[in-house]
Amino acid sequence: MSPDGWLSESIAYVGMLCILLAFLLETRNILHSKQPIYLILMAVGSGLLGVRAFLIDEWAFLVLEVVWCGAAVLALMSLGKSIASADEEASS
Repeated sequence: MSPDGWLSESIAYVGMLCILLAFLLETRNILHSKQPIYLILMAVGSGLLGVRAFLIDEWAFLVLEVVWCGAAVLALMSLGKSIASADEEASS
């Protein structure tokens, strides 16, 4: 396997492990799907799989992973805004 192929596969496996870990922990009620660690695992995992999809010209898979990553990032941003708003109200 070429060095580029090895790197591409490594990216895919790390991304896959992030997503599977998040899913496993959520289905075991260890994490909730709106917790930051879950969303970070999903964003990182789908982002890495999106990079892999781009590298191997899998366009449908790329779109799926970009949307999935975007949804996780937006949820993280929304969560951050909710926490900031709650902190402001508590200090008032």
